[in-house]
Amino acid sequence: MSVRGSGEISTNRKAGRDFHISDKFEAGIELKGTEVKSIRAGKINVSDAFARVEKGQVFLYGCNIQPWETAAEWFNHTAQRPRRLLLHKQEIFKLEQAMALQGCTLPLLRMYWKDRRVKVEIGIGKGKTHSDQRHDLKKKVELREAQREIQRFNRK
Repeated sequence: MSVRGSGEISTNRKAGRDFHISDKFEAGIELKGTEVKSIRAGKINVSDAFARVEKGQVFLYGCNIQPWETAAEWFNHTAQRPRRLLLHKQEIFKLEQAMALQGCTLPLLRMYWKDRRVKVEIGIGKGKTHSDQRHDLKKKVELREAQREIQRFNRK
């Protein structure tokens, strides 16, 4: 858990594995008070979260923020509701073009605190094929083995 007001809330490691990320955007997110309390408590899952441009606005889908336990039922939020992202018009236009022309998706990369506000980082992602994923895994293994050999050599 991070210090209140700054730091990482959650990271979507699945997005880095499944997509080639070409560009990143920082966006504000429209939340209710009970959602902020749940985020502070760490009750959030962003592994399947993605954004979509609809009618000139960007909405975040698949972000699971658990309801706050002590809040009244009528005051609480639903866990999987679409949440509006706050971006400039030029950024929304770029995202819309990337989705329409290039066939890209907008996965949520991470959620973090910035000056007591919750911010999200979304990326323009092109899906990786299965062979791309295997190639990345092979590269990681080779890098890890090379680091081990360097450490072994430096110990002598």
